[in-house]
Amino acid sequence: MSTYRIKSRIWIENENHVLLGQGRVHLLKAIIREGSLSKAAKAENMSYKKAWDLINSVNNAAKETVVTKTIGGKKGGGTIVTPYGKKLIEIFDTINKNCWDFLDGQLSQLDI
Repeated sequence: MSTYRIKSRIWIENENHVLLGQGRVHLLKAIIREGSLSKAAKAENMSYKKAWDLINSVNNAAKETVVTKTIGGKKGGGTIVTPYGKKLIEIFDTINKNCWDFLDGQLSQLDI
């Protein structure tokens, strides 16, 4: 017997500029976990340039700063997800979960 699934991806746009999607949220969470963009990029198996471009586009599409960089010092620099950025992650995760719950409910109504 086959198991059916609905496949879907969501993202949030602002005037055709992507603010958040699953990949950007994974990168933001990696920044929180790793403390730097370069380490987060490595953890997500992407180039530093791609990670920088994604974060830059998130910051440009958001109404507030999502990610800030800290200048090096004794322990070196780092990258910080702002409280606003953390709130966006939380909201995106909730929207995504609600979307999957809805889709699972719709699929259960099909006689397949």
